[in-house]
Amino acid sequence: MMTLSEMAVDVLTTADGREKTAKSHAHAAAWRAAREAGTPIEIGSASPPLRPSRPDRPELLDPREVPKRKPGSPQGRIALLHAVAHIELNAVDLHWDIIARFTEVPFPPGFYDDWVRAADEESKHFNLMCDCLEELGSHYGALPAHAGMWRAAEDTADDLMGRLAVVPMVLEARGLDVTPGMIDLFRKAGVDSAVAALETIYAEEVGHVAYGSKWFHFLCGRHELDPRDVFHSLVRKYFHGALKPPFNDEKRAEAGLPLDFYWPLAEESGKA
Repeated sequence: MMTLSEMAVDVLTTADGREKTAKSHAHAAAWRAAREAGTPIEIGSASPPLRPSRPDRPELLDPREVPKRKPGSPQGRIALLHAVAHIELNAVDLHWDIIARFTEVPFPPGFYDDWVRAADEESKHFNLMCDCLEELGSHYGALPAHAGMWRAAEDTADDLMGRLAVVPMVLEARGLDVTPGMIDLFRKAGVDSAVAALETIYAEEVGHVAYGSKWFHFLCGRHELDPRDVFHSLVRKYFHGALKPPFNDEKRAEAGLPLDFYWPLAEESGKA
């Protein structure tokens, strides 16, 4: 029986997206079944790669070199779905990476329950996007993609609180801001499968942001730190760029992100 950390590395070192997510689903199911049976899988320890394995396609470009396409056209809608698929595949790896990379930090089992579930859901999201692309005559890998997606993981490879602050509480929270507009775009275009897929993603991403906030606050409590001040400090250190309004304040609050966490950073960057 593999340890949970070994399962995580197994996902991280699998290149093909469909194969990666199949392993992710299988390992998540094994973790849940063992927990329910009262025979939990050992967390163990493993050495995750600094960067996960990736397929030969898509070609990964500097963010400034990724072609801009108007979302109102069929090609633009395909490009948007492709970008979301790429984000979701990175999210699968990010959630397994946080499991394997920080095993020296003691956590209750709920920490692992949350990130296994998040990785499992991101795997579903990637496959939903792939299905939508294939329905429109394309596929994941058909277009170039953003090479900077893994930068936050590399920057925070030695800082768990930084990882929690930047990945779920900034990057995934951004998804809560922009997804409603994408849903409207595909609804107007009559692409019902994409609407349904994006609505699933939108509903479940709230939980992923909430896991980040929960365990960030847990660590701040353990070390008697002020969560808001630490969050501001870590985002300034690790996040490259401004926090861009408009923000989905309602969904962010639902996920445990108070206004005074992110608005001061947006205002500050706006003055720069």
